[in-house]
Amino acid sequence: AGPLVCQQLRRAKVCAGLIDAGTVPENYIQPIIKKAPQNLLIIDAIDFGASSGTISIFKPEQLNSSVFSTHALSPRLFVDMVCQNIKVDVYFVGIQPAQTQIGQSVSAEVNQVIQWLTHTLTEIFTPEK
Repeated sequence: AGPLVCQQLRRAKVCAGLIDAGTVPENYIQPIIKKAPQNLLIIDAIDFGASSGTISIFKPEQLNSSVFSTHALSPRLFVDMVCQNIKVDVYFVGIQPAQTQIGQSVSAEVNQVIQWLTHTLTEIFTPEK
């Protein structure tokens, strides 16, 4: 879900630093630390037991290390590694996937949430002209 939102935000030319970490967010720990942002918004498919397409915002302390993720490094451990090096407020936007197998296409419910989230973030991060 995160890469799809990132691609659409990039096309919309939003005023925010965007990193499409794909399936390997651990490869972007150092670039994030180097940029030293004040806020870090992570968008990912997270299985939190809700209906497919449900969206929820989590603080890192709300995610335990056993939360399902499609990444080798747990979301919580990823944040811990970043926060050991810089002071940053971190928020997870979790989208409940319909299925959790890597490489499967996005469900209609999840795609609808991706479109809504992209639209909302574009409005927030696009400067008024």
